Amino acid sequence: MGFKNGDTMSAGAATQIDLKKVLANAQLPALPQSAIRLLELSQDPTNGPAEFAVPIESDPGLTGQVLRFVNSSYFGFSREISSIKLAITLVGIRTIKNFALWSAVFSLMPNPKCGPFDLKNLWQDSLRRALFARATGKLLGMREAEEPFSAALLQDMAIPLLAKEAPAAYNRLLDARRDGTVRLSELERRVFGWTHAEAGAMIARQWNLPDEFAVLIEAHLDLEERLKSPANEAAAIAVGLSALLPAASDSQWTDCDRFVASFEQAVGPTGPGPAEILAQIDEEFTEFAPVLKLSSPSKSLVEILESATSPSV
Repeated sequence: MGFKNGDTMSAGAATQIDLKKVLANAQLPALPQSAIRLLELSQDPTNGPAEFAVPIESDPGLTGQVLRFVNSSYFGFSREISSIKLAITLVGIRTIKNFALWSAVFSLMPNPKCGPFDLKNLWQDSLRRALFARATGKLLGMREAEEPFSAALLQDMAIPLLAKEAPAAYNRLLDARRDGTVRLSELERRVFGWTHAEAGAMIARQWNLPDEFAVLIEAHLDLEERLKSPANEAAAIAVGLSALLPAASDSQWTDCDRFVASFEQAVGPTGPGPAEILAQIDEEFTEFAPVLKLSSPSKSLVEILESATSPSV
């Protein structure tokens, strides 16, 4: 599917929208000082729970979010955790640091009035992709998979900002992909010559997020290339696979066959099947979503898979 006959948006108009200028004009909001300090602390491996607790405890809002996160059913601790230092000790510095980072980003994203765009739907999709990327990263041999989790959660963070800065263009792009038969990135590349993946990586670097996040965000559309040489590419493959999951608002899962084939290629014949891993993600979403105050999508991933793979009557 492309633009309709008579649509004046063409590849020739792409040169009129320069990505660097768009982001420069957007005046990106600054990350909270607590998040910046956590990034600084993470540069020194000798820092431990006591050091990381200080900037979190200096931010009452973040303190509350971290404690809700650690006390959620997702972790299932038998008693309530009321100390930030203990929370960090129990679930790990990397997990808490990444939670604080994407919690900060979550709060900074605009909610533009742009055609069918819905920020809550975006975060629903992003959380499912993040949970999937973490589970898949572990299947692919990663001891800790917090980086693919965070990168998958943030992979589409540029979309609301781009939609806010170029509402007319994105209104038409989002309309053109509304039923899910063509990817937004394909339309962006055709019309602008760049994609929201490149924009997301630029934003991550402007915020001085860890470079591995920027690299994974930038590469989330390059799954086929990563699968050609999977050694040391587990994180990128996990994030790339997550990008093929269906959007909650779409009426069909056009990328289903591609997802299934790529997933099976990645995990091999001895790994779990797509239905099994998606059922796990549906369960984890139900446990995790309340931490971010997200409602559940109308259809689970397993239901969407069953619908996409059922023979037509």
